[in-house]
Amino acid sequence: MRIIIVGGGILGTAHAMEAVRRGHHVVHLEREPEARGATVRNFGLVWVSGRTRGELDAALRARELWERLGAAVPGIGFRPTGSLTLLRTPAELAVAEEVAGRSDAAARGFTVLDPDEARTLNPALRGKFVAALHCSRDAAVESRQALPAIRAYLSATGRYTFLPATEVRAVSGHGVRDDHGTQHDGDLVVVCTGAAHGGLVRELAGELPVRRVRLQMMQTAPLGEQFPTAIADGDSMRYYPGFAGAAADDLARTQPQDVVAEHHHMQLLCVQRLHGGLTIGDTHEYAEPFTFDVSEGPYTYLTGLVEELLGRPLPPVERRWAGVYSQCIDPGELVCRRSPDAAVHIVTGPGGRGMTLGPAIAEQTADLIGL
Repeated sequence: MRIIIVGGGILGTAHAMEAVRRGHHVVHLEREPEARGATVRNFGLVWVSGRTRGELDAALRARELWERLGAAVPGIGFRPTGSLTLLRTPAELAVAEEVAGRSDAAARGFTVLDPDEARTLNPALRGKFVAALHCSRDAAVESRQALPAIRAYLSATGRYTFLPATEVRAVSGHGVRDDHGTQHDGDLVVVCTGAAHGGLVRELAGELPVRRVRLQMMQTAPLGEQFPTAIADGDSMRYYPGFAGAAADDLARTQPQDVVAEHHHMQLLCVQRLHGGLTIGDTHEYAEPFTFDVSEGPYTYLTGLVEELLGRPLPPVERRWAGVYSQCIDPGELVCRRSPDAAVHIVTGPGGRGMTLGPAIAEQTADLIGL
């Protein structure tokens, strides 16, 4: 079949990849010269730790698909980094011990480590922490490289065409019409426009159970040494629902969060890029309209926290940025899917899980619509 994909972020690209893998021809349209949304403004983490039990199978499948894709497309920079959630208090350690004792701990690759064991995995961590939760299943890709690398790989098949700077204005079961007036005919249309919930998406499907979430991040100059694992802090146990339980309830009740971290709904995530710099974040802002500038407080807080864990000053921060992603607010849905026509399918709202789950979501979509 001839499949039309609207949206050049990770969801659109993953759906294009899955369609080509199944033998179809794909025309892929992106309104910008290059995708500039949440896909390129994230950590590039394939994050299994912290997923709810309902998400875990999809996360593990996506991890498998990313590793397979990394072997075929080295340019995406896939690395099986694993992660260390660094624990600084007994209450945080109690959460780690609780989840490491659950029946799904082996599937997640959970192990509680003492500081020396954690430093064996990541010798750059010479600072203060009392223990670490190791997740061997976590991984990373290069978020700013992955999409062009995947498109080049797809183009080499002869069954993929990418049309940048081409905005879709109308969609029907027979294809799409773009803002140049060109009609692109196809058998199926898949719309993956990320956080653009209005305009075309609203015309097709009305109001969806989705919201937009804004976050702030930063990237340093090269660290000057290897940083083999991704890291998180204990605040991630407040954020990720996979840690929910009695110990997490005790953590929330007995250990107040830092005032800056609480105000900005923060957790620490940190991963090293292939060029040696560290990508560090993040914050969460849920109430629109979002501010158009970035706040300095979270950056100061994160810098101090990472330096405490490293036991050394950070290199200079070279970039700061904000991003917005789409999050489905229906707890029963992994992602928001709607089909206003038998041949038109909208897929949006993976939340902060788009990079992690993209390949698995695309595989699910292809099965659901009979590709």
